[in-house]
Amino acid sequence: MTALPRIETERLVLRPFEIHDAPSVEKLAGTREVAETTLAIPHPYPAGGAAPWIEMHAGAWQRGERLTLAICDRVGPEQLLGAISLVIEREHSRGEIGYWIAREKWGRGYASEAAHAVTGYAFADVELHRVQGRCFTRNPASARVMQKLGMRLEGVHRQAHFRFGRFEDSAMYAILAAEWNALRATTSRPADPSR
Repeated sequence: MTALPRIETERLVLRPFEIHDAPSVEKLAGTREVAETTLAIPHPYPAGGAAPWIEMHAGAWQRGERLTLAICDRVGPEQLLGAISLVIEREHSRGEIGYWIAREKWGRGYASEAAHAVTGYAFADVELHRVQGRCFTRNPASARVMQKLGMRLEGVHRQAHFRFGRFEDSAMYAILAAEWNALRATTSRPADPSR
């Protein structure tokens, strides 16, 4: 793998995290509303915990294991809006996307726009066969992000995760490279993922 990529969309810049992003990660990802929609973000977020997480990104990408990028506004690429990742399993030629957006930026289509860009990158540049994603069934906004990508609901894993004192059902969505390419071919212009 080469250096971590920088991907630009109509409104966003997806760029490698930098150490100076650490305080923003701890503040934004550490809010209860954001953390409780994810499988792994701790709450409260430990002070100093974001810097070691950021330092792992380049190595994980070099090993071909994971792509993690900061979601930023194109107007001010230093302003952190959230994060997006692609966990890569080369053995099976698949990747799994995950994302979070700062609570005050919800409802603006940023997750959809970033997920669209990273899914396209996964198929075109990483050359994966399948991209999948999971969300808690009580999180319809995340399900809509995956549905907008053309992903299909493949099933629900009942009470598969224990998070914040309760068991959670998670829904699995996925799309194959051929399906992604067919959707792009039938669209005269790229779909606006923010809608």
